[in-house]
Amino acid sequence: MASPELNTKTRTKVEDNHSSLTGTLASVFILGFILIITWVSVYFLYLDRL
Repeated sequence: MASPELNTKTRTKVEDNHSSLTGTLASVFILGFILIITWVSVYFLYLDRL
């Protein structure tokens, strides 16, 4: 008869890697600032040509 024990040989290693997430957050902020600067400059160009 099989024993009802859990298989403890398979363990998953959880890696705590925050450096990739910080780089991702910095990239998103940089991209956001570039988009905001582009939209504001196009808006002021539109206002100047009215």
